[in-house]
Amino acid sequence: MLEELKKAKKKIGIKECKKAIENDKALSVFVAMDAEERVIKPFVELCGQKAIEITYIDTMSNLGKACGIDVGATTVVMLKD
Repeated sequence: MLEELKKAKKKIGIKECKKAIENDKALSVFVAMDAEERVIKPFVELCGQKAIEITYIDTMSNLGKACGIDVGATTVVMLKD
């Protein structure tokens, strides 16, 4: 699924991802395991409330690379069509 991230419609970053989930536009969610817990904990709880499965990626750097960006990413949401 990570291979699809570069080409897929997506939102990157906690604020944009949160909006997508709240607006029921999220198809799948990715969270970096090395992101600060205080930052991602409320996001993970929101995903639980919306019954959205989370795929955990080992590092923010790897998640960013999977999206085709040169910086790390804490969260990424692949959007519905």
